[in-house]
Amino acid sequence: MKKILVTGGLGFIGYNLVNRLLEEGNTNITVIDNLSSDSSNINNKHNGVKYIIDDINNLENIKYKDLDFDIIFHLAALARIQPSFEDPISYFKSNVMGTVQVCELARRCGAKIVYAASSSAYGGPKLNPYAFAKYTGEEILSMYSKLYDISTVSARFFNVYGDRQPTKGTYATLIGIFERQYKFDQPLTITGDGEQRRDFTHVYDICDGLICLSDHEFIGNIFNLGTGTNFSVNEIASMFNTKTMYIPSRPGEARITLADISETQKYGYAPKQSIESYIIQYTNKFHVNA
Repeated sequence: MKKILVTGGLGFIGYNLVNRLLEEGNTNITVIDNLSSDSSNINNKHNGVKYIIDDINNLENIKYKDLDFDIIFHLAALARIQPSFEDPISYFKSNVMGTVQVCELARRCGAKIVYAASSSAYGGPKLNPYAFAKYTGEEILSMYSKLYDISTVSARFFNVYGDRQPTKGTYATLIGIFERQYKFDQPLTITGDGEQRRDFTHVYDICDGLICLSDHEFIGNIFNLGTGTNFSVNEIASMFNTKTMYIPSRPGEARITLADISETQKYGYAPKQSIESYIIQYTNKFHVNA
Protein backbone atom coordinates (compact mmCIF):
# COMPACT_ATOMS: atom_id res chain seq x y z
CA MET A 1 0.00 0.00 0.00
CA LYS A 2 1.37 3.40 -0.99
CA LYS A 3 2.28 5.82 1.78
CA ILE A 4 0.51 9.12 1.11
CA LEU A 5 0.96 12.61 2.58
CA VAL A 6 -1.67 15.31 2.06
CA THR A 7 -0.51 18.79 3.06
CA GLY A 8 -3.42 21.03 3.93
CA GLY A 9 -5.57 17.94 4.42
CA LEU A 10 -7.97 19.58 6.89
CA GLY A 11 -9.05 22.29 4.47
CA PHE A 12 -11.81 22.40 1.89
CA ILE A 13 -10.09 20.56 -0.95
CA GLY A 14 -7.80 18.54 1.31
CA TYR A 15 -10.70 17.05 3.27
CA ASN A 16 -12.40 15.97 0.07
CA LEU A 17 -9.18 14.49 -1.30
CA VAL A 18 -8.55 12.44 1.85
CA ASN A 19 -12.15 11.25 1.69
CA ARG A 20 -11.70 10.18 -1.94
CA LEU A 21 -8.40 8.41 -1.21
CA LEU A 22 -10.07 6.44 1.58
CA GLU A 23 -12.94 5.50 -0.71
CA GLU A 24 -10.38 4.08 -3.14
CA GLY A 25 -8.99 1.83 -0.40
CA ASN A 26 -5.89 3.77 0.63
CA THR A 27 -5.20 3.13 4.29
CA ASN A 28 -1.73 4.65 4.84
CA ILE A 29 -2.52 8.37 4.78
CA THR A 30 -0.90 11.18 6.76
CA VAL A 31 -2.15 14.78 6.86
CA ILE A 32 -0.19 17.85 7.89
CA ASP A 33 -2.13 21.06 8.47
CA ASN A 34 -1.50 24.15 10.60
CA LEU A 35 -5.21 25.05 10.83
CA SER A 36 -4.42 28.59 9.69
CA SER A 37 -7.06 29.05 7.01
CA ASP A 38 -10.76 29.73 7.45
CA SER A 39 -11.51 26.47 5.66
CA SER A 40 -9.33 24.27 7.90
CA ASN A 41 -11.24 22.51 10.64
CA ILE A 42 -9.97 20.10 13.28
CA ASN A 43 -13.37 18.41 13.07
CA ASN A 44 -12.60 17.39 9.48
CA LYS A 45 -10.53 14.45 10.72
CA HIS A 46 -11.12 11.00 9.24
CA ASN A 47 -10.79 7.79 11.23
CA GLY A 48 -7.67 5.81 10.40
CA VAL A 49 -5.69 8.81 9.14
CA LYS A 50 -2.60 10.14 10.95
CA TYR A 51 -2.67 13.89 11.61
CA ILE A 52 0.25 16.24 12.21
CA ILE A 53 -0.84 19.71 13.33
CA ASP A 54 2.08 21.82 12.23
CA ASP A 55 3.29 24.17 9.51
CA ILE A 56 4.94 22.74 6.39
CA ASN A 57 7.80 25.20 6.92
CA ASN A 58 8.73 23.11 9.97
CA LEU A 59 9.27 19.93 7.93
CA GLU A 60 13.02 20.49 8.21
CA ASN A 61 12.76 19.90 11.96
CA ILE A 62 14.74 16.89 13.16
CA LYS A 63 11.56 15.30 14.53
CA TYR A 64 10.37 14.80 10.95
CA LYS A 65 13.61 13.29 9.62
CA ASP A 66 12.12 9.79 9.40
CA LEU A 67 8.97 10.70 7.49
CA ASP A 68 8.66 8.45 4.47
CA PHE A 69 6.10 8.68 1.67
CA ASP A 70 5.52 7.48 -1.86
CA ILE A 71 3.16 10.30 -2.91
CA ILE A 72 2.77 13.84 -1.58
CA PHE A 73 -0.34 15.79 -2.51
CA HIS A 74 0.78 19.33 -1.77
CA LEU A 75 -2.34 21.41 -1.12
CA ALA A 76 -1.22 23.51 1.85
CA ALA A 77 -1.12 27.20 0.92
CA LEU A 78 -2.45 30.63 1.66
CA ALA A 79 -5.22 31.04 -0.89
CA ARG A 80 -7.18 33.84 -2.58
CA ILE A 81 -5.94 36.87 -4.46
CA GLN A 82 -7.19 39.88 -2.52
CA PRO A 83 -5.60 39.12 0.90
CA SER A 84 -2.22 38.64 -0.79
CA PHE A 85 -2.04 42.36 -1.58
CA GLU A 86 -2.11 43.15 2.14
CA ASP A 87 0.35 40.49 3.32
CA PRO A 88 2.69 39.35 0.53
CA ILE A 89 5.37 38.21 2.99
CA SER A 90 3.11 35.56 4.51
CA TYR A 91 2.10 34.38 1.03
CA PHE A 92 5.71 33.92 -0.04
CA LYS A 93 6.63 32.18 3.21
CA SER A 94 3.78 29.71 2.89
CA ASN A 95 3.44 29.21 -0.85
CA VAL A 96 7.08 29.49 -1.90
CA MET A 97 9.28 28.46 1.03
CA GLY A 98 6.65 25.96 2.19
CA THR A 99 6.82 24.36 -1.24
CA VAL A 100 10.62 24.19 -1.01
CA GLN A 101 10.26 22.34 2.31
CA VAL A 102 7.85 19.85 0.71
CA CYS A 103 10.28 19.32 -2.17
CA GLU A 104 13.10 18.70 0.28
CA LEU A 105 10.99 16.08 2.05
CA ALA A 106 10.26 14.43 -1.31
CA ARG A 107 13.98 14.48 -2.14
CA ARG A 108 14.83 12.77 1.16
CA CYS A 109 12.33 9.95 0.78
CA GLY A 110 11.96 9.71 -3.00
CA ALA A 111 8.28 10.66 -3.09
CA LYS A 112 6.47 12.03 -6.12
CA ILE A 113 4.69 15.38 -5.69
CA VAL A 114 1.29 16.38 -7.03
CA TYR A 115 1.04 20.14 -6.52
CA ALA A 116 -2.10 22.27 -6.24
CA ALA A 117 -1.29 25.09 -8.64
CA SER A 118 -3.62 27.89 -9.71
CA SER A 119 -5.29 29.04 -12.91
CA SER A 120 -4.43 32.59 -11.79
CA ALA A 121 -1.14 32.05 -13.64
CA TYR A 122 -3.04 32.50 -16.92
CA GLY A 123 -4.14 36.01 -15.98
CA GLY A 124 -0.49 36.96 -15.58
CA PRO A 125 1.49 35.69 -12.57
CA LYS A 126 2.70 39.21 -11.77
CA LEU A 127 -0.83 40.61 -11.33
CA ASN A 128 -0.83 39.79 -7.62
CA PRO A 129 1.38 38.17 -4.95
CA TYR A 130 -0.82 35.06 -4.72
CA ALA A 131 -0.57 34.24 -8.43
CA PHE A 132 3.17 34.90 -8.46
CA ALA A 133 3.78 32.72 -5.40
CA LYS A 134 1.77 29.80 -6.84
CA TYR A 135 3.50 30.15 -10.21
CA THR A 136 6.87 30.18 -8.46
CA GLY A 137 5.85 26.91 -6.80
CA GLU A 138 5.48 25.35 -10.25
CA GLU A 139 8.98 26.49 -11.18
CA ILE A 140 10.41 25.09 -7.95
CA LEU A 141 8.87 21.68 -8.66
CA SER A 142 10.21 21.68 -12.20
CA MET A 143 13.70 22.49 -10.92
CA TYR A 144 13.58 19.70 -8.33
CA SER A 145 12.50 17.20 -10.98
CA LYS A 146 15.39 18.11 -13.24
CA LEU A 147 18.07 18.42 -10.57
CA TYR A 148 17.09 15.63 -8.19
CA ASP A 149 15.21 13.18 -10.40
CA ILE A 150 11.91 13.21 -8.50
CA SER A 151 8.51 13.09 -10.15
CA THR A 152 6.57 16.35 -9.85
CA VAL A 153 3.42 17.60 -11.53
CA SER A 154 1.42 20.81 -11.14
CA ALA A 155 -2.37 20.81 -11.41
CA ARG A 156 -3.85 24.24 -12.05
CA PHE A 157 -7.22 24.50 -10.34
CA PHE A 158 -10.06 26.51 -11.86
CA ASN A 159 -12.56 28.09 -9.40
CA VAL A 160 -13.26 25.16 -7.13
CA TYR A 161 -16.63 24.79 -5.40
CA GLY A 162 -18.55 22.06 -3.59
CA ASP A 163 -18.85 20.12 -0.36
CA ARG A 164 -17.39 21.90 2.70
CA GLN A 165 -16.39 25.01 0.77
CA PRO A 166 -15.92 28.12 2.92
CA THR A 167 -18.88 30.48 2.71
CA LYS A 168 -17.48 33.42 4.65
CA GLY A 169 -14.15 34.91 5.60
CA THR A 170 -10.92 35.34 3.66
CA TYR A 171 -11.08 32.02 1.84
CA ALA A 172 -14.75 32.02 0.84
CA THR A 173 -15.40 30.97 -2.75
CA LEU A 174 -17.77 32.86 -5.04
CA ILE A 175 -20.24 29.96 -5.00
CA GLY A 176 -19.87 29.70 -1.22
CA ILE A 177 -20.60 33.41 -0.78
CA PHE A 178 -23.65 33.18 -3.05
CA GLU A 179 -24.90 30.16 -1.10
CA ARG A 180 -24.65 31.99 2.21
CA GLN A 181 -26.34 35.09 0.82
CA TYR A 182 -29.12 33.02 -0.72
CA LYS A 183 -29.65 31.11 2.53
CA PHE A 184 -30.13 34.33 4.50
CA ASP A 185 -32.20 36.03 1.80
CA GLN A 186 -29.53 38.63 1.09
CA PRO A 187 -28.78 40.03 -2.37
CA LEU A 188 -25.96 38.25 -4.20
CA THR A 189 -23.02 40.63 -4.41
CA ILE A 190 -21.50 40.84 -7.89
CA THR A 191 -18.17 42.61 -8.38
CA GLY A 192 -17.78 44.95 -11.33
CA ASP A 193 -20.17 44.41 -14.23
CA GLY A 194 -20.47 40.67 -13.59
CA GLU A 195 -19.34 39.78 -17.10
CA GLN A 196 -16.05 38.25 -15.93
CA ARG A 197 -16.11 34.57 -16.86
CA ARG A 198 -14.89 31.64 -14.78
CA ASP A 199 -14.53 27.89 -15.26
CA PHE A 200 -16.27 26.55 -12.12
CA THR A 201 -15.01 23.10 -11.16
CA HIS A 202 -16.51 20.81 -8.53
CA VAL A 203 -14.15 19.65 -5.80
CA TYR A 204 -15.00 16.00 -6.56
CA ASP A 205 -13.65 16.46 -10.10
CA ILE A 206 -10.56 18.20 -8.73
CA CYS A 207 -9.87 15.25 -6.42
CA ASP A 208 -10.35 12.71 -9.20
CA GLY A 209 -7.96 14.70 -11.38
CA LEU A 210 -5.29 14.80 -8.69
CA ILE A 211 -5.53 11.05 -8.21
CA CYS A 212 -5.35 10.45 -11.97
CA LEU A 213 -2.14 12.48 -12.18
CA SER A 214 -0.64 10.70 -9.17
CA ASP A 215 -0.69 7.44 -11.11
CA HIS A 216 1.97 8.70 -13.54
CA GLU A 217 5.55 9.98 -13.52
CA PHE A 218 6.28 13.57 -14.60
CA ILE A 219 9.16 16.03 -14.72
CA GLY A 220 7.49 19.27 -13.71
CA ASN A 221 4.61 19.03 -16.19
CA ILE A 222 1.61 21.35 -15.83
CA PHE A 223 -2.01 20.29 -16.33
CA ASN A 224 -5.35 22.03 -16.04
CA LEU A 225 -8.14 20.79 -13.79
CA GLY A 226 -11.33 22.48 -14.95
CA THR A 227 -14.39 21.63 -17.04
CA GLY A 228 -13.62 23.32 -20.35
CA THR A 229 -16.74 25.50 -20.01
CA ASN A 230 -17.06 28.90 -18.37
CA PHE A 231 -19.87 31.12 -17.15
CA SER A 232 -20.11 34.81 -16.36
CA VAL A 233 -20.75 35.78 -12.75
CA ASN A 234 -24.05 37.23 -13.93
CA GLU A 235 -25.02 33.87 -15.40
CA ILE A 236 -24.16 32.10 -12.15
CA ALA A 237 -26.17 34.63 -10.14
CA SER A 238 -29.18 34.17 -12.43
CA MET A 239 -29.17 30.44 -11.65
CA PHE A 240 -30.01 31.30 -8.04
CA ASN A 241 -33.03 33.28 -9.28
CA THR A 242 -32.86 35.88 -6.51
CA LYS A 243 -31.99 39.54 -6.02
CA THR A 244 -28.50 40.87 -6.74
CA MET A 245 -26.42 43.97 -6.13
CA TYR A 246 -23.26 45.23 -7.78
CA ILE A 247 -20.13 46.33 -5.93
CA PRO A 248 -16.87 47.85 -7.26
CA SER A 249 -14.50 45.58 -9.14
CA ARG A 250 -11.32 44.33 -7.48
CA PRO A 251 -7.74 44.71 -8.75
CA GLY A 252 -5.48 41.89 -9.85
CA GLU A 253 -8.10 39.48 -11.22
CA ALA A 254 -8.27 38.01 -14.72
CA ARG A 255 -11.25 38.86 -16.89
CA ILE A 256 -11.70 35.35 -18.26
CA THR A 257 -10.53 31.88 -17.19
CA LEU A 258 -11.23 28.75 -19.20
CA ALA A 259 -9.43 25.43 -18.80
CA ASP A 260 -8.04 23.56 -21.76
CA ILE A 261 -8.29 20.03 -20.37
CA SER A 262 -7.34 18.13 -23.53
CA GLU A 263 -3.92 17.09 -22.18
CA THR A 264 -5.28 16.14 -18.76
CA GLN A 265 -7.94 13.96 -20.37
CA LYS A 266 -5.19 11.82 -21.87
CA TYR A 267 -4.41 10.65 -18.32
CA GLY A 268 -7.99 9.67 -17.50
CA TYR A 269 -9.37 12.97 -16.22
CA ALA A 270 -13.10 13.27 -16.98
CA PRO A 271 -15.05 15.95 -15.06
CA LYS A 272 -18.57 14.80 -14.29
CA GLN A 273 -20.14 17.52 -12.15
CA SER A 274 -22.33 20.36 -13.45
CA ILE A 275 -22.50 23.79 -11.83
CA GLU A 276 -26.08 24.22 -13.06
CA SER A 277 -27.20 20.98 -11.42
CA TYR A 278 -25.32 21.83 -8.25
CA ILE A 279 -27.04 25.21 -7.86
CA ILE A 280 -30.48 23.78 -8.65
CA GLN A 281 -29.96 21.08 -6.03
CA TYR A 282 -28.84 23.69 -3.49
CA THR A 283 -31.72 26.12 -4.03
CA ASN A 284 -34.30 23.32 -4.12
CA LYS A 285 -33.42 22.44 -0.52
CA PHE A 286 -34.92 25.73 0.61
CA HIS A 287 -38.10 25.32 -1.44
CA VAL A 288 -38.63 21.81 -0.07
CA ASN A 289 -38.12 22.99 3.50
CA ALA A 290 -40.20 26.13 3.11
